[in-house]
Amino acid sequence: MSSSSLSRRAVVGAALSGAAVLAASGTARAAGRVPGPRPAHRPAPAASSAPPAPPVPPLNVPALRAAIGDLEHPQLTAAQVRVSGSAGRWYGTAGVADRDTGRAVRARDTFRIGSITKVFVATVVLQLAAEGRVAVESPIQRQLPGLLPAGFPPITVLQLLNHTSGLPDEKGAPDLSTPEAVARHRYDRWTPRQIVALVPPGPMKFTPGRKQEYRGINYVLLALLIERLTGRPYGEVVADRILRPLGLCHTRVPGNDPRIHGPHVHGYLKMTDGTLLDITDFDQSDAWGEGEMISTTGDLDRFLTALFSGELLPPRELDRMFTLPPEEVRMLDGTPARYAAGLQTVTVNGITFWGKTGERFGYASAMVATRDQQRRVVLSFNPVRRDATQVQATLRIADAVSKP
Repeated sequence: MSSSSLSRRAVVGAALSGAAVLAASGTARAAGRVPGPRPAHRPAPAASSAPPAPPVPPLNVPALRAAIGDLEHPQLTAAQVRVSGSAGRWYGTAGVADRDTGRAVRARDTFRIGSITKVFVATVVLQLAAEGRVAVESPIQRQLPGLLPAGFPPITVLQLLNHTSGLPDEKGAPDLSTPEAVARHRYDRWTPRQIVALVPPGPMKFTPGRKQEYRGINYVLLALLIERLTGRPYGEVVADRILRPLGLCHTRVPGNDPRIHGPHVHGYLKMTDGTLLDITDFDQSDAWGEGEMISTTGDLDRFLTALFSGELLPPRELDRMFTLPPEEVRMLDGTPARYAAGLQTVTVNGITFWGKTGERFGYASAMVATRDQQRRVVLSFNPVRRDATQVQATLRIADAVSKP
């Protein structure tokens, strides 16, 4: 992990799109219409002041097949997409889960979900807020004394949740600018406090709350907050509060285990000489609290259903996930803010989605839905490069799930 790789992660991971694409060698294999996963509990309708959304168009299955079948733009080794919701269901795959065996992708194959982890962390933080154990307007320095440099202005829990903290870029970690360097450092072990220690004493990027910049370090601090408030590892808290109650048996926080156990999709990295290195085994501690989890499309669809249906949060806290900062708060490039407390938003073909994208070396994914759940989309794909070309696949899938 390096200052340059951290910045790249923020740029690539923040390219919000309503979907993700995956690829490999092979022909797209459509699994056809399949029933979506059942919620663990009967959904309670979420109170919301949002106006009714217009109907989404019927599913365009040929467009979906074509979107996941293109494994060359960019180069992918596998892809899968699950579409569900009241407006229709479909599941399809392309490519292979394992290049050595040629095994096709299956619905229960797990994969690294990257920054979708942040939605789980945000949900737990907002649950704790609803229980009165922390106020979202409370400065994180009060909750985690001595962790950030003493000269920093107060940064609230909400400003961490919606990426308006203004923290300076981390500095002083290994350079991961080449695939060979990534391979050399794939088993590096980081503690969360070592990650926070990469934050220099200043200057701040901007006054907290004045602008928005997507940053993983915000969620490292939030996961540490969960541990401070509960006295337990944040992964155990996520499991107790979300995974077990919803029956998400294929979702986990790996901790210090670099492997993915059970049937899974392999990730690959293109080396300088053009060969593909299996990069599946990878210590995820550099993404502790913000990008380390493993799941399936079915589990993520169940989580999204429960979250949007009001099973996990009371109305006030759930509304925070759909509330962007004030209009005057803009991204650093001047575009409108697009991150709320745990979710990001994008409008594609006139349809507004809320959710989260994620990426790690060899993996890219997205979990999004319209707020009324007419359409939910979970996608995962396996790019061989971790760069801005991934957006091509994401946008292609996003277009396919939203156009007539």
